[in-house]
Amino acid sequence: MDELPLDQVRTLLAVLDEGTFDAAAAALHVTPSAVSQRVKALEQRTGRVLLMRTKPVRATESGEVVVRFARQLARLERDARADLGMADGMGPVRLPIAVNADSLATWFLPALTRVPQDPPVCIELHREDESHTTALLREGQVMAAVTSSPDPVAGCSVRMLGLARYLPTASPGFAARYLTGAPERDLREAPTIVFDRKDDLQDAFVRSLTGDATAGAGPVRHYVPTSEGFRDAVVAGLGWGLVPEQQSRPLVRTGELVLLAARPLDVPLYWQQWKLDSPALSMVADVVAAAAAGSLRSPSS
Repeated sequence: MDELPLDQVRTLLAVLDEGTFDAAAAALHVTPSAVSQRVKALEQRTGRVLLMRTKPVRATESGEVVVRFARQLARLERDARADLGMADGMGPVRLPIAVNADSLATWFLPALTRVPQDPPVCIELHREDESHTTALLREGQVMAAVTSSPDPVAGCSVRMLGLARYLPTASPGFAARYLTGAPERDLREAPTIVFDRKDDLQDAFVRSLTGDATAGAGPVRHYVPTSEGFRDAVVAGLGWGLVPEQQSRPLVRTGELVLLAARPLDVPLYWQQWKLDSPALSMVADVVAAAAAGSLRSPSS
């Protein structure tokens, strides 16, 4: 194999982005048969199965390598055309980014309003837990991610954004009912609010209180998979939980929430992005970093 035919590479990317062969065919203005033939030809050329024929279609590990190459190629081609004055009719710049729900609900979306729109930039957000956003980078689904991992994904650069502070809180009525003794004991038994089954923050906080690596929050867990819903569930007294400082401080001041311990939980956040000489991606990265500096805690504070 001496080359990857660009039409085949672009077709593979279209299938992944659109989810089906038929949708990719419509996007590319070709027949579904032509899409299937191109993908099969690319698989034969690489000697690898690149797609899992599920609904929606998913990339195999080998397919992820080709997808990353395809996205990088498309980004570089667009930037080159813009530099040559050939950008007319190309449509807006598309930047897929992975970000965790709490950042979305607090500081990240206001940051995006500061991204210049000349030329127009289309942000495609993928919500994922901060400890799992790097998986989307590896798979080629996104070009950048807000993540809790300082370890760079292959082909990516990393910069520190700051610390997202979480406060252990509960409603006054819940605290009076369930949390009358030592927090390190009561929080192991009391009902808990968790975001989803990837959410380890409450367990990590209990471990930090007890010093016991095997400890965790209580067995009664209510799953509330939105940042605002999580906060509201804690305010309603459904359970205790770690609420972002930006959301919880005002509620503590008004008495709607009480702090369960003086110790917060700080989660380091990083910005990882592909190593591309892309003006649009660099511009968004700078805007995000500036917003984070004004919203997140400094590691030295």
